[in-house]
Amino acid sequence: MRPLHIVCTVISTTSKLRVRYAETDKMGIVYHTNYFVWFELCRVEMLDHIGLSYRDLEARGFLLPVLEIAANYRKPAYFDDRIEVTCFIDEAPSLRINISYEVRRGEELLVTGSSRHAFMSPSGRPVKPPKDVLDHFMSHF
Repeated sequence: MRPLHIVCTVISTTSKLRVRYAETDKMGIVYHTNYFVWFELCRVEMLDHIGLSYRDLEARGFLLPVLEIAANYRKPAYFDDRIEVTCFIDEAPSLRINISYEVRRGEELLVTGSSRHAFMSPSGRPVKPPKDVLDHFMSHF
């Protein structure tokens, strides 16, 4: 019997943040929609990190709007917490890109999430991304 070899490749980036007072609610915890803002910050940094600036994609006529977004809140974050938001792409993008997220305070997992995006034209029509963009993603897997 031949041994099973599993290769797992992932594109990921971690953004370090400090929770601001303005990001908390009356209960003293981070207001839930702020996690989506942090997800965006991380995914824009991830694109920059792999050399695909979101601004450059837009200049070429490609948008990546959010089609779906979700978060699973396990534990709250508080004012002045130092947190890390990590985003992952663990499958090769095509017309759509699926991104997963984790928010941690040290080793403690606070929130998990996901978002789905599609390549769109400025007029809002789905478009196939250019080969060089897909090749660029593939070079990081």
